[in-house]
Amino acid sequence: MIYLDYQATTPLAPEAREAMLRQMDGPDGTGFGNPHSPHKFGRQAAAAIELARERVGALFPPGGQVIFTGGATEALNLAIRGSSGEGAVAFCALEHSAVGDTARDAGDHHVLNVGADGICDPAQDLPKDTRMIAVMQVNNEIGVVQPSADWHARARQSGALFLVDAVQAYGKVPVAQADLIAVSAHKFHGPKGIGALWVRDGVDLKQQQTGGGQEAGLRSGTLSPALIAGFGAAAQLASERMDEDAHHAQQLWARMRTLFEGWELNGSADARWHGNLNIRKDGLDVARLMSDCRTIMFSAGSACGSGSGRPSHVLKAIGLSDAQAKSSIRLGWGRYTSMDDIEQASAIIKTAAKEQDQWG
Repeated sequence: MIYLDYQATTPLAPEAREAMLRQMDGPDGTGFGNPHSPHKFGRQAAAAIELARERVGALFPPGGQVIFTGGATEALNLAIRGSSGEGAVAFCALEHSAVGDTARDAGDHHVLNVGADGICDPAQDLPKDTRMIAVMQVNNEIGVVQPSADWHARARQSGALFLVDAVQAYGKVPVAQADLIAVSAHKFHGPKGIGALWVRDGVDLKQQQTGGGQEAGLRSGTLSPALIAGFGAAAQLASERMDEDAHHAQQLWARMRTLFEGWELNGSADARWHGNLNIRKDGLDVARLMSDCRTIMFSAGSACGSGSGRPSHVLKAIGLSDAQAKSSIRLGWGRYTSMDDIEQASAIIKTAAKEQDQWG
């Protein structure tokens, strides 16, 4: 089996697993404490959470606080709904449904246009009633990197909050300047079920779920020391390995581009994260291809919508037809992918695609 679906989730780093086990068991079986309890076990768990908070926060811009959530979807909901007020949310056409659907449900909204290369131009017209701008830093389907610095400047100029979905950026590249930033641990070798919303100092949010208000009065519920410790360990490791991981991804990208020469690239070839290759081949039956390549773990789009049967809204937004969108595949790699992995995987995929050409 060869895993090439890093945009959907990443393998858990051994260092993150070890950190989690320490919080579940502890050296003497006392690692199960409730971090909100005042006794020794609780204080130990709370200390582990605050250490992880520091490690997670180190990869964000200065001048903000980390609010732990159950994942990026919850973080994005808190950001959009918690900042609700007069005005609309303007979001990029390529945003994850956690942004798009939430903005639509929360009230007035505008969809920002993108070009055929997937870039959302900060110079485009912005409705005057915009209270928040949401532009993903690195797209989860096509890997395009948006001009976040320019959008941040545009938001400040317009008096709007700037929300960044940095799920695919955090731990891989420096995170964009923003007012609100959402991340998820399992996208950079941490555990599933834990994420965070970074909130710039001075930004006021309203809690969206009532209860104990454990996270700065914004998020209620008992925190998981094990998940958060794993999140923190993954963040520390990503900080230490960011340049090394990026160089490795770039080497695999260069080889992949050669291996899939003749296939059409979806999105910009330059403004993108090099751990993502979204390509298409006219007439390709992707469902059949995935069935014929069962030893290769890859995607026909984003994992969140792959079972819907609908063409990817991201690929449609950059101008692809339904047929072109449905003939596209996404290959993703990272820290634990070897050159041999992509050599083997590409050979299997191309052989299966060629057989479709021969047999129809």
